[in-house]
Amino acid sequence: MRAESGAGGGIVRTLSVALAALLAFSPAPSLRAEDAAGPVIRKAAVDATEPPATSPDTKAETAAATPEATPETPASAPAPAPVAEGPPARIAPSEPLPAAVYARLNDSAPLLQRLSGKDREAIQAFYALGDFKPVWIENGAFTSAANAAIARLRDAGEDGLDPNAYPVPAIGKLSRPDTDAEIAEADLKLSAALALYARDARGGRVNPAAISKLITPTLDLPPADTVLTRLAVAGAQAGDVLQSYNPRQPGYLALKKRLATLRAGRTQGAPSVKLPEGPVLKLGMSDARVPLLRSRFGLDTHTAGTLDSAPGQPEAYDRAVADAVRGFQRSRGLPASGTLTRATVAALADPALPKPSGSEADLLVNMERWRWLPPELGPDYVLVNVPAYKLKVFRGGTLRDETRVIVGKPTSPTPIFSGMMEYAVVNPSWYVPPSILKQMLASGRTNGFEVVRRGNAISLRQPPGERNALGFIKFMFPNQHSVYLHDTPNRSLFSASTRAFSHGCVRVDDPFRFADAVLPNWTEERLKKLIGKGERTLRLPEKLPVHLAYFTAEVDDLGSYRTLPDLYGYDGPMKVALGLAARSEAVARAPAGAKRPAAEAAAKRTGPREAARPAPRSAATREALRRERAPVQRRAPEMFGNPWGGEAVEYQPRSYW
Repeated sequence: MRAESGAGGGIVRTLSVALAALLAFSPAPSLRAEDAAGPVIRKAAVDATEPPATSPDTKAETAAATPEATPETPASAPAPAPVAEGPPARIAPSEPLPAAVYARLNDSAPLLQRLSGKDREAIQAFYALGDFKPVWIENGAFTSAANAAIARLRDAGEDGLDPNAYPVPAIGKLSRPDTDAEIAEADLKLSAALALYARDARGGRVNPAAISKLITPTLDLPPADTVLTRLAVAGAQAGDVLQSYNPRQPGYLALKKRLATLRAGRTQGAPSVKLPEGPVLKLGMSDARVPLLRSRFGLDTHTAGTLDSAPGQPEAYDRAVADAVRGFQRSRGLPASGTLTRATVAALADPALPKPSGSEADLLVNMERWRWLPPELGPDYVLVNVPAYKLKVFRGGTLRDETRVIVGKPTSPTPIFSGMMEYAVVNPSWYVPPSILKQMLASGRTNGFEVVRRGNAISLRQPPGERNALGFIKFMFPNQHSVYLHDTPNRSLFSASTRAFSHGCVRVDDPFRFADAVLPNWTEERLKKLIGKGERTLRLPEKLPVHLAYFTAEVDDLGSYRTLPDLYGYDGPMKVALGLAARSEAVARAPAGAKRPAAEAAAKRTGPREAARPAPRSAATREALRRERAPVQRRAPEMFGNPWGGEAVEYQPRSYW
C-alpha cells in the first residue's frame, strides 16, 4: 500500500506544504553563537551522510555540571569558535513511495534538460520539507492542482512559449499499475516542468547579455520552491497562479491577442498521437502502443498473410510500421533510424505545424522583451521605446505626456534597462567623457571648455549655458551605464524621422514640458525662471521608474499593429535564441550608412587602384576564414541558461551626451 491513500491525503498534504512554507520564511531564533561567529545556515539535505551536530553551548553546560570529569585546559590555548547548531541529518524515509522520491532526488540524472542546478536544489528542499511525499499524485491519479497546472502547460503557446519545453509525464496509461519509482519520477518531472515554466514566463528563456552587453534588465526569476509552494496550495486555481507569472501589461496583452488572431487562420498539420511511456521499439519487437502508431500513419491493423508467412499481429513492430516511423522522423529533422525513440514519441504528440512566419516571429520576439520589464510598472513611470524614438510619461495609470527623443547611434547604442529617476539638474555642467575627449583634442574643438582635474585624470568641463551639450536641464536615474535624459542645443535634429544621433544618452524634445510632468512641485514656467542662475539640483519627492525598452513590434493607442526598424540589429539574435530562425537566416545587417574606417583609410593612403587589390592572406587569416565557413549550431548555448548565473559583467563607467 502506498503512503498517500484515502480521501484526506490531499488535505493533509496541503496543510503540510503550507506549514512548511510558513516555517521556511519565518525568522530563525537567535543563538548565542551568533554573537561570536555569525549564523551558519544549513539547507535541508537530501543525501544524509553527516551525523547530527552537537551544540557547543550544550557541551559547555555539560562540562559545567561535571567539573571533576573535565581536564584542565592551558590558559594559552585558544577557545574553539562556536558554531550554530544545524538541523539534524535527514535519513531516508521508511515508507515505499517517499523512499522512491528520496532515491530519485539522489540520482544525478537530470529531471529536465534546461532545469538549472539552483532550481534542482530548491526542488530538493521543497520535497524535504514535505517528508519526500508526492505533491501532484494521489491514489495513482493527478490532483486537482496538478490537472489545473497541466492545462496551463499545454496552453503555453498562447503566451509565446514552447509547450514542448514543459513535457507532462504520463501516469496510469499502462496495463499494469504504476510502480513507486514511476510515480516518483512523474511527480518530480512535473515539478521541474512547472518551475521551468514560471522561470521562462518571467524572462528566463534568453540570456540578454548574449544579445548585447548593453541589455541589462533586472529579471525577477522566481525560485522553484516558491513556485511549487504557491501551486500546491492553490488547488483548482493552480493554472491561474501559473499564468500570473506572464506579463500583464496592456502592451503585452495586445501582442498576445494579435498572436492568437494570426494563428487562428493557420492550417493545422497532421494529427497528433500521445503514446504512453514505454521502451524504445525496434524492428521485430512487440508492444501495446503499436496499434496507435498504425492508426496514426493510416496502416492496416496487421500485416496481411502470404503464401510464405502467416498474418502479422496488431502489436508487432514490423517493417511497415518502422518505415512509417522513419518517414516521420525525416520530416521532423530527427535521425531517420525507424526506431521509436523518446524524441520521436515527443514529436508525435504535437501536430506538424508550418514554420512560424516572419510576422509571427516578430511578435514572439517582442512578447519576450516584455518579460524583461518589471511585473508591475506601477501607476507612475517613464517609458522610452528606442526604435520608435518616443518617450511617454504615465501618471496615475494614464498617459500624461508624449514627446520625441533622440537615441544612441548604432555605433553607440542606448542601453536597455530600468532605473529610478531621483533628481534633475538645471543649468548643468558637462564633463567630457574620455571616449569623446580624444576626438575633441585631436580636432582642436575645445573653445569654451575649461581644463579641470577629476580624481587622477584631466578632463574638459563645459560650463552651463545655451551652448552646453546637455542643454538647460538633465534628469538623473543613476545606473551602471552612466546614461540619462537631457536637453540639447541642437533643436533641429528632432525634425528628422530617424533620430539616432547621440552617444548613448536620450535627448528629450521640449524638456521643460517633460519636467513639468515628472517634477510634481515645479511648473514649466517656474523652471524656466531658473535658467542662467547657476547649477541647481531638484530632487523628486518619490523616485520615478524609468524604462528604456526596445520594441520593434507594437500595437499603438488606436489599436493598429505596426513594426519598427531594428535599429541595433537585436531581432536576429533574439530569433536564433528562441529557436525561430537558424543563425544563417538571422544575421543582423550592418546599420545603414555605417562606414568602414579601415577600408577608407587604406584607400586614402594607397589610392583607389592599390586599395582594390586584395592583400595576401596570412595563415591566421586563412584559419579565421576556415572557422567562419564551418557549419555552426542553430542556436548558441550561451544564449540560454541562467541569466543570474556565471560571473557578473563589470561595466566601466562612462558618460554620454
